[in-house]
Amino acid sequence: MIHREDQEGVAVLRMEHGKVNAVDVELLDAIVERLDEAAADTAVRAVVLTGTGSSFSAGVNLFRVLEGGADYVAEALPKLSRGIRRLFTLPLPVVAAVNGHALAGGAVLASTCDRRVMAAGTGRFGFTELLVGVPFPVSALEAVRCLLAPHVVHDLVLTGRTVLPEEARDLGLVDEVAATPEAALARSVEVAAQLGRIPRDSFALTKRHLRGDALARIDRLEGEIEPRVLEIWSRPEIHEVIRGFLEATVGKK
Repeated sequence: MIHREDQEGVAVLRMEHGKVNAVDVELLDAIVERLDEAAADTAVRAVVLTGTGSSFSAGVNLFRVLEGGADYVAEALPKLSRGIRRLFTLPLPVVAAVNGHALAGGAVLASTCDRRVMAAGTGRFGFTELLVGVPFPVSALEAVRCLLAPHVVHDLVLTGRTVLPEEARDLGLVDEVAATPEAALARSVEVAAQLGRIPRDSFALTKRHLRGDALARIDRLEGEIEPRVLEIWSRPEIHEVIRGFLEATVGKK
């Protein structure tokens, strides 16, 4: 599900979960487990997170939401928030090698990382949650707000539009565009190794300071907003919106 390969102090974590690395409870558990392992390993100085094939990750597995209903949502959303927070607060540099599409929850996972290198081509990056009919978990939206200028956040979040690699770079979604997925991975490992040369405690404290405002908002708002997020995600009428979105985009009834 997540393959780890160590390259001179950089733990490369490759998501290998179905055709598009759709985010579900199993993948989220695996992400947290692998991140915890990397953080506990004194030989690891940095992490690279990447995907396989044409997708970094296409976001939450909406078919599982429809199949499992409210019970599945009640398990999946807290795990999604936990996974986002673990990436966001990992006391190591984390670089996303965005090998292809990074959509919705997949785009959020990439946004939590410290740096992002995206492969050139037809891969798209964007936050399509509102197009699907669902609100953002608090941690997800705060991670995006921490990354982007306010006017960019409003544009991308409210419209749900997705962008190609060059525009993603221009908007600040990614830091660099590499020629191929292989080049994006190689460059991500290089960037991770550079950041990994910073003493761990110094990097961790600075990262915590830089993200302190976002973490404070998460702590303050989760109790107020997260129950509403869970309730809306669980509504039968929202599941019909999700069903219509899937029928329109992937043609599955």
